[in-house]
Amino acid sequence: MERSPATELAARLRRVWDLSGRSLRALATDAALSSSSLSRYVAGRTVPPWEAVVALCRVVKRDPRPLRPLWEEARRSASTVAPPQRPAARSPRNDLPSDVTDFTGRAGEVERVLRHVAESKAVVVDGMAGVGKTSLAVHAAHRLAREFPGGRLYIDLHGFTPGFEPVDPAEALRTLLIALDVSTRAIPDGIERLAARWRDELARRRVLCVLDNAEDADQVRPLLPGAGDSAVIVTSRRRFVALAHIPPVSLDILDGDTAKDLFRRAGGPDARYEREPEAVAEVVRLCGNLPLAIRVAAARLRHRPGWTLAVLTDRLRRQTDDFDTACGMSLRQTDPLHRKVFRRLALIPGADFDSAVAAAAVGLSVDDTTEILEDLVDIHLLDEPDADRFHMHDLVRGFAARTVEAEESGTERRRVEQRVLDHQLARAEAAFRLFPWLTLPGPVEEGPFADRDAALAWYDREHANVLATFRRAEAIGDDTFVARVPGLLRPYFGRRGGWGEEVRVLESATAAARRLGDTRLLAEVRLGLGNARYAAGNTTEALREYADAAELLADGRHQDVAAILDLRRGYLHDNLGDPVTARAFLDRSAELFKQAGDQPGGLAFALAFAAWTCYQDGDLAESARLAEESMAVFDHGLAYRTALVTYGAAIAPTEPARSLEFLRRAYALAEADDHPYDVAWALNYLAVALRYAGRHDEAMESHREAMALLEELNEQQTAVHFLNDFGATCRAAGLADEALELHRRALELAVEMRFGRQEELARRGIEAAQAMAA
Repeated sequence: MERSPATELAARLRRVWDLSGRSLRALATDAALSSSSLSRYVAGRTVPPWEAVVALCRVVKRDPRPLRPLWEEARRSASTVAPPQRPAARSPRNDLPSDVTDFTGRAGEVERVLRHVAESKAVVVDGMAGVGKTSLAVHAAHRLAREFPGGRLYIDLHGFTPGFEPVDPAEALRTLLIALDVSTRAIPDGIERLAARWRDELARRRVLCVLDNAEDADQVRPLLPGAGDSAVIVTSRRRFVALAHIPPVSLDILDGDTAKDLFRRAGGPDARYEREPEAVAEVVRLCGNLPLAIRVAAARLRHRPGWTLAVLTDRLRRQTDDFDTACGMSLRQTDPLHRKVFRRLALIPGADFDSAVAAAAVGLSVDDTTEILEDLVDIHLLDEPDADRFHMHDLVRGFAARTVEAEESGTERRRVEQRVLDHQLARAEAAFRLFPWLTLPGPVEEGPFADRDAALAWYDREHANVLATFRRAEAIGDDTFVARVPGLLRPYFGRRGGWGEEVRVLESATAAARRLGDTRLLAEVRLGLGNARYAAGNTTEALREYADAAELLADGRHQDVAAILDLRRGYLHDNLGDPVTARAFLDRSAELFKQAGDQPGGLAFALAFAAWTCYQDGDLAESARLAEESMAVFDHGLAYRTALVTYGAAIAPTEPARSLEFLRRAYALAEADDHPYDVAWALNYLAVALRYAGRHDEAMESHREAMALLEELNEQQTAVHFLNDFGATCRAAGLADEALELHRRALELAVEMRFGRQEELARRGIEAAQAMAA
């Protein structure tokens, strides 16, 4: 049968892979691609951009030009070959701050930025603090918005923000990839792989990204786009000589006439300007002709209709620093309570904050705090980019930090920080309680979250700020916060992924729990760290964590934790191809849960995992029996969905129609719970059931959808199962080449993760596919 151009191109790329002698991941790294994208290219699911073909050929020192005609033909016919893409979850992201309504002057600089973006896809706006770099970059980005329908992103890199470490490039890349709707589970670890995935995403979209407040070229370099039509605007106080290929636009302070014009526009219509023109010039001089300081001074005057400009200039002369002059003058005109709130905001970790955490910091009610925050917004000491989300310019934060250090004792500052930590810990605990898995969820108690959706929204919104608070807790030695918070983030990581990040915080939590001397807490943290390492594909390290947790529980005092540990160990040993050890752990887990009596979800999980072990071993009757028993014990949540999928898979060979009913129920429940991992499992075994029903086209489509979702989730241990199942379906459909490719990929992963049973299945699948093709 004649191959399509896309299929033939994929075959040629597979030959490039063979010639390289590298693993898929190694080849992707050397070609500056993400491994998930490369897997799509070599499997023929996506036609790569030409730049990717060139990069792959360069790795093996082959001329890519002979592939150009085939590539062009494949691109033209791609829609008839590539599987349907999953619809985007949301419309393209627009994170740009609001444009400055009184943007004044800088016409030449704006036009240069626009031209450099069009010609070079990058530009660096540099200049001193407060000179208006961010305002210009954001203004230009709004002008360019229509040209970048793939999204407009913004990130503050905190290169010069007082009290903040500059954002690590790897952390910035994770944030930006999430902003592009890349699942956190699909985000790799390591700066090179992160940068490759970022470039790959940008190459397939038209995205404009503002990288604000960069420290140096090393921080920015991994964030730059590669091939494609995406672009970046960078701002920094430094000139980036090391990035010679990126054109600069340097900003100086405003000239006198432009500065006076900005002051008048920022202050609004006011006859005082006409009456005292010389005083206007003096005001902008005292503000150092810095746009931010001028806006702060204008806001102060606007809210003091009884002042003359002479009064304003007199207040400004009392300080010497250009920015602190304007800021301090504005602050002195507020009452003592406003001043206390303002300076204490500098002690809140994170890029932004809401009124609730601010209220905790200042010790007031949320309503009273909100009113004060809005007053501070009015005088330009705070920004409110979204409803109830507040942000301080780094110069303002620096002034607030200097003020709180000068005006409050170290003991009082520590009390403020402790209130913030206590607030974030209490919120995390309240969110966590809404995601029980061992018991049925009870009625929502009075608290900060109305329901699970509200709690999950809090996890999404505050995740970065909670981690910033976590780092502050590490710095000041709050071991209780450090040891407890990572476990409370489990519902977030379970749904959104980010296993590398979870491993990092759990490693710190382990040390903190050990210092606290809390054996139970330390065992729970080690258990959680084992789960995270396993999810990241590190089975050897996961086994070690589980063994260490078991030693802590050897005295039998915490059997509820031991039951969960045995559950996890049983599941892992099953994947390693050791069903005897797996069943021993799972049976002991079930017995411990029965003794506990009040955790039916745990017993249901032990039974469901035992059913899965039987399914893997080919004992389908016992698998179905245990899955039914599990569903009878607990008909809710993760345990129930696990049992549904296992039962559906077990009866698929003999009762495919009935199997589909159970698997569709599991799929619907997983979708309703916003749990993409379980959605992917249900889709994969729906495909298996469809294969047994002889509906091969539908089975292939379900497999493709499961694999597409799995690539987003970056679940390598799950991918082994799915690849072998997909390969079996391809064999049933008579697609020997496709089956061979899928089983080879499964073999590579199975060997890497020591999944013995899946390795054996992959080898059998390869032999069967090769026999078909012979």
